[in-house]
Amino acid sequence: MRKLLLGLAAAAALILGAAAPASAITGNFVEDEEHPFVGLVVFYDEAGEFTSRCSGSLLTPTVFLTAGHCTADNSTARVYFQQDAGANYDPETQVDPISGYPETCAADTLGVLCATSDELYNYGFDDFASFPNTYDAGIVILDQPIQLDEYGALAMPGSLDELATARGTKAVTFTASGYGLTKSSPVAVTSYRERLMASAILTNLRSANTDGYNLQTNGNGAGRGGTCSGDSGGPVFYGGYESNTIVAVTSFGLNSWCRGVDFAYRTDRQEVLDWIASVVGPEQYAQIDFVTI
Repeated sequence: MRKLLLGLAAAAALILGAAAPASAITGNFVEDEEHPFVGLVVFYDEAGEFTSRCSGSLLTPTVFLTAGHCTADNSTARVYFQQDAGANYDPETQVDPISGYPETCAADTLGVLCATSDELYNYGFDDFASFPNTYDAGIVILDQPIQLDEYGALAMPGSLDELATARGTKAVTFTASGYGLTKSSPVAVTSYRERLMASAILTNLRSANTDGYNLQTNGNGAGRGGTCSGDSGGPVFYGGYESNTIVAVTSFGLNSWCRGVDFAYRTDRQEVLDWIASVVGPEQYAQIDFVTI
């Protein structure tokens, strides 16, 4: 089973190699101007060298939710909140001269559209050893607060449980947002390096691959899209494009080419919410919005 599962951040590193280390949502996507709290997060090792990038969501001015496999084994991070955070990436200089991605925050953007962090946490991600409970949730605490008019909200505990039946899965729409690859194949990849979003349909909450821990969606079909490398940690919203209610974070797929079904780690589980509370502390946790769906 483990050979079939590929964390989307890890996939990005394998697929891209020395090419542009950036990214977005596949299929029928649109530019995401609805969720300014969704950011592109870049990770560095102890020596300050770039290791990977993912997506994620601000829940408060300093609490950034992403995937556990993104924060695991990294030392520091930088988060960009521009919709086109890496769109001007230059393969020769390996830097976007407009945003500074992935090396710096552009002038006058630190604490406004860009922030740094040396405080990273993961829920206990174990490289899928305890699948299907992958513990694939992560938190990045920003050094500089980002003040926005709206932040991501979390669904109340157990919000998705009532959908875990055949009747419950019918015509239930979710929206994924992120900065991952738009196309991936053995021949080439396509990366706009922008925040994009697409809708998908719920297919399963109670299978061997989900079992109450993961959300399985299908992005194939007219008007729908899926996730790919670099979308890891990005939010999966309950509902359409205007929703800000997060029920899961993009976690893994079953092949390297971002085809078929997508899987996201559920954040509406009490154990996950308790862990977030323990990491961020009572003051920050009280600032997070919770929504009943």
